[in-house]
Amino acid sequence: MKSSRVLQKTWNVLLNHSTLVLFVVVFIIFGLSSPRFFTLENITNFVKQAAFTGIIAVGMTFVLLTAGIDLSVGSNMYLSSVISGLLMRSIGLDVLPALLVALVVGTLFGAVNAFSVVYLRITPFMATLATLVIGRGIGTALTESRQIDLPERMATFGQAHLLGIPMPIIAFLIVVSTAYFVLTRLPIGRQIYAVGNDRDAAEKAGINSKRVIFSVYLISGFCAALAGFILASQVIRVDRSFAEGREFDAIAAAVLGGVSLFGGVGNVIGALVGAVLIQMVQTGLQFNQVNLYLQPMVRALIILMTVFFDSLREAQAEKLRRRFIRPLDGDKTEVHKAPVVPSQANT
Repeated sequence: MKSSRVLQKTWNVLLNHSTLVLFVVVFIIFGLSSPRFFTLENITNFVKQAAFTGIIAVGMTFVLLTAGIDLSVGSNMYLSSVISGLLMRSIGLDVLPALLVALVVGTLFGAVNAFSVVYLRITPFMATLATLVIGRGIGTALTESRQIDLPERMATFGQAHLLGIPMPIIAFLIVVSTAYFVLTRLPIGRQIYAVGNDRDAAEKAGINSKRVIFSVYLISGFCAALAGFILASQVIRVDRSFAEGREFDAIAAAVLGGVSLFGGVGNVIGALVGAVLIQMVQTGLQFNQVNLYLQPMVRALIILMTVFFDSLREAQAEKLRRRFIRPLDGDKTEVHKAPVVPSQANT
């Protein structure tokens, strides 16, 4: 009896920390299969490469927490990088002003999404799918489908270090820290969770759900523009395929980190772990010279495993909630509030 309880407790711990467990297991497997994988240089490199994915995953987390979705982040990255890159080439704009231009463009892009969802009442999937096409179309028209080679000073920004830490990683950590503070310490953070859990109940409690939803799309647009600028500073060019499909990496990283697609559950620390896990898998597969065509299948399998564990957590939480329903006299039932069981990866 005692051993079964211990096993149950162990299983619950593993289940509630499945993403972190998977992270450690994958890290050890790749490290043992390729000794170079454990080097500090390689670890720093794949965390640096995961920075821009992690930043858009943070923005995506805000949107997903309200039960929305933003499929346009890749096009936002492209358009904001195109406009800032063209200004750098045409009028010699310096790096920091170009970054501000990119952030303004990205935030305005997010505002278009927000207006479509909140005031035009278009479903988030359809609204952001439309802006995905429109944004890339505008960027293609501005460049006339030509590649933009960025100035060398852009490379200096992408390769800069502060206290020995690469600039993309510093930007990533600042975004994660700020987002964590917003979601856990500010009223808007609690309101985002409330709207995601039950929008009607949140509105009855006096929360302006329109303002909350509008805000999360602005945040997503801002994060997408920042991620696009960081990616552009690493590759030193912007072409037609720039950031194409990155919206799926952002969603995958957020879901891997325990963010629910149905809203109200998740945190940005999980998005951080999810983004690094995705990049670590890709780097590990390259180190082990896995067939290029098989690599997406392996990444998809890992994501599928994580979603499976998430469904197990949800089922366990639902089972626990049912145990707190006690029948009373006649047909009446008294519902006792069940304790909150975290259904996200507690990383």
